Amino acid sequence: MKGWTIFGVIAAIIIAIAAVVIMGYNGLVQQNEDVNSKWAQVENQLQRRADLIPNLVNTVKGYAAHEQEAIKAVSEARAKLAGAEGVANKSEANNELSSALSRLLMVVENYPNLKADQNFRALQDELAGTENRLAVARKDYNDVVQSFNTKVKTIPTSIYAGMLGFSQREYFKADEASKQTPQVKF
Repeated sequence: MKGWTIFGVIAAIIIAIAAVVIMGYNGLVQQNEDVNSKWAQVENQLQRRADLIPNLVNTVKGYAAHEQEAIKAVSEARAKLAGAEGVANKSEANNELSSALSRLLMVVENYPNLKADQNFRALQDELAGTENRLAVARKDYNDVVQSFNTKVKTIPTSIYAGMLGFSQREYFKADEASKQTPQVKF
């Protein structure tokens, strides 16, 4: 009788450990899918932005044909973003595109007729809205990455997460240049 009691206790412990691992695994799968979903939203907004840029560039070309350097930089940065793979490379390409767009918008400041053009203003508004959506998508992505990484790093999940193929995910990071305070001069 005593042997059966010991066997029952051992079986209960094994079942409890298995239940914890199964629930932890299911939680990791769910959070991993959340991370993938949020990353897809970041990519969706990056694509929306990339789709708007040719229209913006063509509108600017009509007014500022001699400003080819700024226009070329935006086109090249857009192409680099389209070909980037992974969080780090997309983040870097996104930062280059943001920088090129800033230079292009500085060129626009020299053309009052362009700034007054209804098509340009509509495109600029669309681009501003896209930038806001992109900022929200990046924040949402980083939030779920934080939650997922916390789960992967904390006990008891950290004990078996690596064995089950789960590891920390990368955050979408801002470019160092974007951390500097812009100077506004009148």
